[in-house]
Amino acid sequence: MRHALLLIVALALPIPASLAGPAAAQSQPALISVAGEGEIERAPDFASIHVSVSSAADTVGEAVEANNAATERALAHFTERGIARDDIQTVQFQVYETPERRNPDGSIVARPAFTANHQLRVVTRDVEGVGRLAGDILALETMTFQSISWGLDRSEEAQDEARRRAVADARRQAEVLSQAAGVTLGPIARIADAAISPGLRSEMDAMPMMRMSAAASAAPIVPPAFVRYGASVRIDWEITR
Repeated sequence: MRHALLLIVALALPIPASLAGPAAAQSQPALISVAGEGEIERAPDFASIHVSVSSAADTVGEAVEANNAATERALAHFTERGIARDDIQTVQFQVYETPERRNPDGSIVARPAFTANHQLRVVTRDVEGVGRLAGDILALETMTFQSISWGLDRSEEAQDEARRRAVADARRQAEVLSQAAGVTLGPIARIADAAISPGLRSEMDAMPMMRMSAAASAAPIVPPAFVRYGASVRIDWEITR
């Protein structure tokens, strides 16, 4: 009975405010949460032109043989224009049944049974002359121009600079908010780095896949492009009054 009475008395005693209040407050400090963005542009160091070479025949072997010959002619075409063989890479090689096509009257168009397709990535550092090179590709009936992309030799440096600008933007916003609210900006509580978003900035960011005959093709105008990297961060600062 005496032990039960002591337990009841102990439970009835209030918890001192000095133990309950500050502990709860310290576990969740006041914060300012800000998202910052940064962007940087650099002139590209190289251009990657993606093309495909297609050949059709009645058998798989004949289609592959014809495609190998056509691809060798394409490689010779590029090397004659100063492209090193190391800068020409195979992206994909496929052999498939040629899709069926029909005439307006419903009859089947006679076509070779199999198609071999060789997709190539051609890298050129002559960025200013990429339009002429694309025009040469379009003039070849055996080659399909697919797309142009641009790149930097040291893209990580541009990415890091975009991150630094994003952090600086976040700090600027946090300082404005803290001054306006009459609080003091404290240490960083959390910081999260969002994904880097590379992209192009030009009048022609993307070119559709096309095939043109020598008579119809003309060297396309490819405006100078800048490789753009954007970064975003979210930073939480502790604040005090």
